[in-house]
Amino acid sequence: MRRIRLRVAYDGTAYCGWQVQPEVPTIEGELNQAISRLTKEEIIVIGASRTDAGVHAKGNVAVFDTESTIPADRFAYALNPLLPEDIVVVASDEVAADWHPRHCDTEKTYEYKILNSKFPDPMRRRDTYHVSFDLDLEKMREAAGYLKGEHDFKSFCNVHTQVEDTVRMIYDLEVEKEEELITIRVRGNGFLYNMVRILAGTLIGVGRGAIAPEQIPAILEAKDRQAAGMTVPPQGLTLVKIDYLDEKSK
Repeated sequence: MRRIRLRVAYDGTAYCGWQVQPEVPTIEGELNQAISRLTKEEIIVIGASRTDAGVHAKGNVAVFDTESTIPADRFAYALNPLLPEDIVVVASDEVAADWHPRHCDTEKTYEYKILNSKFPDPMRRRDTYHVSFDLDLEKMREAAGYLKGEHDFKSFCNVHTQVEDTVRMIYDLEVEKEEELITIRVRGNGFLYNMVRILAGTLIGVGRGAIAPEQIPAILEAKDRQAAGMTVPPQGLTLVKIDYLDEKSK
């Protein structure tokens, strides 16, 4: 038995998230079906990050076990013709039989994209959140500085989050603008349910003047979801990459 790792990119618009759910389209479901068809085995993939409905990815990771003799690096080429055009396997390789995508030290990078223009752009409706009012980028960057480092992010996760430990480390949090496109890029050791979308919503609140940058420490200290900003829509969010630190150091 071999364990194959896939790096997967997808436009999440048409899917109800990563994880298999009955009678609705999911990324995991499409992968299971395509790999099972290819290998003639019953395959269930294990994903690194269970992205929500409408969220995109450039580099999510999944593994599966197989007795197939297909060379590991050829799985990407063999699977893509069997997948919908909005899901692409961008790389495949073989890993140790006990390697698990969620049981390793990682750095995850997400981007949230905001179209800051007077009117929406129909060509960007799938991958940006439209904000028509002006945003103060310097204040957003000032607020982002308070969020870097290790904090209890209980104020920045969905109230239905089912984890006891809400402490996470944010290594970097950038706010960039190119013409009308604002990108909030966050890199950390892990993220809570809806955490990046609430971080982005809070920074938008700062940018429009509803929240002062210096309020961020008090919002963190409150450990109360109601203290932070809104949860912005999913379509602006992309999981850019997952770095496995044991491999990154090699």
